[in-house]
Parts: sequence; C-alpha cells; structure tokens
Amino acid sequence: MSEPPLRIVSYNVRYFGHALRGLASTQGPKRRVSAALAALDPLPDVVCLQEVETSSFRSSVAERRKVPGETQLQAFMGRMEEIFAAQGREMPYDAFYFRAHHYKLGDFSLYTTGLAILVNRRTLRVDRHNVDEPSQITHHHVQRLKERKQSRICAHMRLLRTSDGRPFHVFNTHLSLPTPFAREFWATKDKMGCGVNQLHEARKLVALLTEHAQGEPFVVTGDFNSPPASPVFRYLCEEAQLTCAQAIVGQINPSAIRGFPTAGFMHLRMHLDHLFSGSGVRWLDMEETRPFGDVGSRFHGLSDHMPLIARFTLEGPAQAQPA
Repeated sequence: MSEPPLRIVSYNVRYFGHALRGLASTQGPKRRVSAALAALDPLPDVVCLQEVETSSFRSSVAERRKVPGETQLQAFMGRMEEIFAAQGREMPYDAFYFRAHHYKLGDFSLYTTGLAILVNRRTLRVDRHNVDEPSQITHHHVQRLKERKQSRICAHMRLLRTSDGRPFHVFNTHLSLPTPFAREFWATKDKMGCGVNQLHEARKLVALLTEHAQGEPFVVTGDFNSPPASPVFRYLCEEAQLTCAQAIVGQINPSAIRGFPTAGFMHLRMHLDHLFSGSGVRWLDMEETRPFGDVGSRFHGLSDHMPLIARFTLEGPAQAQPA
C-alpha cells in the first residue's frame, strides 16, 4: 500500500501586521491566519513561514500580550491552540524559529526578522535542524552598508516520515530585494529577480542544498523576490536543475513573468513566492493555491502575499543533485 502524500504550505505572513500595513502586529491577523491554516483538509505536514518576528517594539506595540515576554511565534501558536481547542481537536504542530536580523537603537529593540517552520508531529519526526545557527546567504554588494542591510538566511530541517522513516529535507528562505547600487538595476524594466545580489544569494542557497541534502529528497520554499523567467528563477530551474512545483502541475507558464501573482503592493501584482524540489520528489497538485486578490480564498486579505499549498510524494532512491 502506497504512503499518503505529504502536504506543505509556504506563506509570507508579513509579521502578522497586514491589518496595520505592516507597521505593527496585532492579535487579529494571528487568529485569522491560524483559522485559515486549521481549515485546510487534509492538514499540512509542514508549514514554512517568512517574515516572522521574535519580540520587539513593532511586534508588541499594538497588542496586549496574553503571556508577558512571549515571542511573536509563541503568540501565534497560542492562537493556533485556541482555534484547535474550540473545534475539539488536538493541535498537532511543533514550531521552530530561525532568527535572521535584529534592528536596534542602542538597547531598544525596534524590530526583528526571521523564518519559522511548523511540523506536524503526527506524520513527521524532526531528525535535525539549524535553529541555533541558520545558514547565512546574504550578499553584501556595498560593504560599508553591511551592518544596515537585512540579513538573509536559509532555515533547514531533515525530517523523517513517521510511517516508514523515509527522510527528506525542507529548506525555507527569503531572498533580498535587488540592490539599487548595481548598474543592472537601472538597465532593466523588470527589476525583481534581476539583482546581482539576488543571483549571489541563489548560488549560496543551491550550495547549501547540495551540502545538507546529500542526495536525499528535498523541498525548497520561500519568498524569492523573483518572478518566473527572471535570471534568478532561470538559474534555479535550468542551471541548478530544481523543479518548480507550479510549473510541473501546470499552474503557471515558467516563461511568463506575469500571470499568477503571489503578492501585491497597491496596484502592483507580482509572482515572488515559489516551491522547488530536487529528485525524489513528485509534485501532485496545488489545488488550494490561489493568486493574490482572489476574494474566494480563505487567505484573502491576511497578508500582502498568498500562500503556496501543494501535495507531493517521495519516490524511489534519492540521487545526488547537480548544482
């Protein structure tokens, strides 16, 4: 009997502050995002979040914390517990936080950045992770601004399927915006995914995939700030030979920059978020993935991004990945 598919979600939650235009986090978005995730059927096995804080002025100024000193992720998981309890269900997720950057004015914590991964303990077991020391992928194009530039990291987990012990890896990341300090930035109309700094970070990311996966199946999620057909996207798919989930299931045309927006800013619509994989992973569908602005989605209005939701299976013996 074949094993049931695995389900993964990748979602930039904008620090749970979309209701206040990203300026501050509130309880409402945490509760609504929790309810939307809990309503997915079947429940995801892995949830990868981008733009999650620890604790700072931005994460706490507009809300009263139910538990003094709790981090933003702890507050979000508290809302998850409440949603599942109200439905008479056990909350099955363990949460892991990966710190990226900390903006301070003296001893005053202005805001922080980071990634999170939620793992469904019913279906998966965590073998190892890099929570204590997330992999750095930031490319500093201007060295004198190094301390001011937001750090970019790659979160990594090796997971074991509880039913048969089959291993696979999950990588979660958030690439930089294209640097305006390069001539190429001003030479192109479509700038996202064309930054020389973004290509450097993509190469660092691929090196990490090869180093940590060691030929085992892996999935790469995140906000790449790069649309299909951009240099970054082409590098990942063509040179690094990663498989784009949306392309393989026929949801997008990988040669078209526009067509399926995953994020929006004012009147702009952009395809910035992606799910990639190496060998040993077969994508099945992305049935509940909706473009940004789709009012029929349960995630509509909760962030300036929409989540990518996909099912996949692990196949055959894992093989080494060329990079």
